Amino acid sequence: MKIIYLEEVTSTHTFLKEYIKSNDNQLPICVVTQNQTNGIGSRDNSWDGKKGNLFFSFALSKNQLPSDLKLESASIYFSYLLKEVLSKYGSKVWLKWPNDFYIEEKKIGGTITTVTHNILLCGIGLNILKVSDEFGYLDIKFDRTKLLNEYFELLNRKKSWKQIFSNFEIEFNKSKVFQTTINKEKVSLLDAILLEDGSIMIDNKKVYSLR
Repeated sequence: MKIIYLEEVTSTHTFLKEYIKSNDNQLPICVVTQNQTNGIGSRDNSWDGKKGNLFFSFALSKNQLPSDLKLESASIYFSYLLKEVLSKYGSKVWLKWPNDFYIEEKKIGGTITTVTHNILLCGIGLNILKVSDEFGYLDIKFDRTKLLNEYFELLNRKKSWKQIFSNFEIEFNKSKVFQTTINKEKVSLLDAILLEDGSIMIDNKKVYSLR
């Protein structure tokens, strides 16, 4: 994984999307910054955070993913791998369905994944520092370069979706006290049923996590 470090950027996701248009033979590739001024969150929201936090986006081709992973659940897959690395360093971070990082009851970051042709772009933002009382922040200190290298090494191993899902399924119960947004409406996850492909069944409708 080639990693490009930037001091500041409007959005790592937008920067990377434009970069690969003229450098499409350099996949996989990642862009990292600690200051994002116009970040992209899920459902067209923003995720700017604060200078000193961790923002990165990476791009890879579909054939660099495990064969049993549905693209619709790529956000869960990418997020849970990072959660595993953070947990190794002692963090109590957990993953709320489908793509939000939490410490206890507060969101500290999230993941957004988009697919264009045969390329997946994944953007991740994590609060390392306190942003506001509404949001939490990571409970450990780490070396940014070391963390990213370990994360991409793990990603490169192509752990099966089955392996990731078996662990995420246990953690899913923590999500049930929260809500998620479906069709621009807040919906309780209390009665949601997690399916093997990472989607949920809620109000007799199947909802996927890709966003």
